[in-house]
Amino acid sequence: MVNWVEVLRKHFVARLATSAGLRQHAVAVDEENGTVINFWLPSHKKASHMNHNQHHPVVLVHGFAGDGMMTWGFQVGALAKCGHDVYVPDLVHFGGSTSRSPDRSVAFQARCLTAALRNLGVAGPCTVVGFSYGGFVAFEMAAACPGLVRSVVVSGCTVTYTDAMNDALLGRHAGARSITELMLPETVEQLRLLFSSAMHMKMWFPRRLVKDFLKVMCNNRKERAEMLDDMVNMRGKEASAPVFQQNILLLWGENDNFFPVEDGESLKENSGCMELGEKATLQTISKAGHLAQLERPCVYNRYLKKFLAAHSPFELVNTSS
Repeated sequence: MVNWVEVLRKHFVARLATSAGLRQHAVAVDEENGTVINFWLPSHKKASHMNHNQHHPVVLVHGFAGDGMMTWGFQVGALAKCGHDVYVPDLVHFGGSTSRSPDRSVAFQARCLTAALRNLGVAGPCTVVGFSYGGFVAFEMAAACPGLVRSVVVSGCTVTYTDAMNDALLGRHAGARSITELMLPETVEQLRLLFSSAMHMKMWFPRRLVKDFLKVMCNNRKERAEMLDDMVNMRGKEASAPVFQQNILLLWGENDNFFPVEDGESLKENSGCMELGEKATLQTISKAGHLAQLERPCVYNRYLKKFLAAHSPFELVNTSS
């Protein structure tokens, strides 16, 4: 039987990537644990010696309910058109990325992406754009590798995930008893709850399409559940959080029901004395929820391109389109 989500990935989402001049490439980063990171990357780049370029690298890191291109399909073309070198990885245990390592931490994901980028010749400076769980990874990369990460854009995510945030999230989603149940749905009804909570626009999806999404996008359940457990059980990180050196854009949907815009406002208001430093700015997108980059891609892209134009070390083409 045809899986329509798989058809969508192969014939629409993949076409968005190839139309933007991207190709798929698997990067081995850890032979001992067999860690391989799947990337969509500029097709004009070779597998090595890729650091001799004139374009600013932009790395798009996806969240927990999709892979790289399913999350960023509406951004790759706009960024490539501006002259950026776009890199779209799948995090470990998502899409085409795999590993035998038992490490489920955000730090492990950040190390894998950093190693893969360096294997591809991207030694910096680059911009890392992180959405939701990918925002944690982006912040981790920025803290650990300031020479690689020049600037950061984060949507719907804070620096760390606290008990208070977890309790508040479950309070807003009365149908979920745990973050694992919310983020790793097993039934059509649970997945509908996740979709409706993540979007400001109320959209109806056929039951067949929702079932197909469950089959294709909600795999590696054991590993992903352990990732969520690790994220929730992080303790004491706030006390030792680094002061970030990068320019940071907090790009937020005003109606985000996972990380409310108040979380972004709190990060910005405290940025002068806390983790983000004094170079953080907050930009909100009206009529958008957690999935702002999918709900209002044109607005999202406009703010993203404006930030990149202001903080790119290279001269780029017109960003007004």
